[in-house]
Order: sequence, then structure tokens, then C-alpha cells
Amino acid sequence: MKKFKEICKKISDFLSVIFGYGIAAVLFAGGLTFFGYLAAIIIGGPTATAICLFIKDSILPVIIYVSTILVLMGLLIMYLRGETALTPDKKKNSKHEGEM
Repeated sequence: MKKFKEICKKISDFLSVIFGYGIAAVLFAGGLTFFGYLAAIIIGGPTATAICLFIKDSILPVIIYVSTILVLMGLLIMYLRGETALTPDKKKNSKHEGEM
């Protein structure tokens, strides 16, 4: 059992590095699309339409697909580490001020 936990920790550490770089790249690419749209607003006309369609049809689907995979990878990392951030905490039984 101890060997299994060590393997899970090594895998989660490796995936965590990939997750970090991947999220950084996706956020950077999303930021670059802003500058593409800004350039399209400044240029105007049919060229702006072509720029916006290029961003919408070829760049944004890739960003959405990769970010979805990275979110799933983040959940896998949490599972491998044994984190329970997405489960309700049953230890908290504090009552609200209005409750009896």
C-alpha cells in the first residue's frame, strides 16, 4: 500500500508540472486573442471580419478543448493526492444565527 501511495505521488507531481505549464499556456493564448480582437477593431472593415472569424474558428476551439483536458487533469491530480476539496465537509455542524 505504501508503494502505491509513492507511485501516486510521483504521478501527481509529474502531472502537476504539466498542468501548471498547460494552464499558463492556455491563459496566455486566451490573452493573445484579446489583442487579435483589439487589432480587428482598430483595422475595421472586411479584414477585421476575417481576423475575428479566424480567431473564432481556429484558435478558440483549441483553447477550449485544451483547457477542458487540463481541468480533467487537475481533478485527476486531486484524486491521486487524496484531496477532498470537492466533497462536503461533514465535520462542520455549526448552525446559522437564525437556526435553533
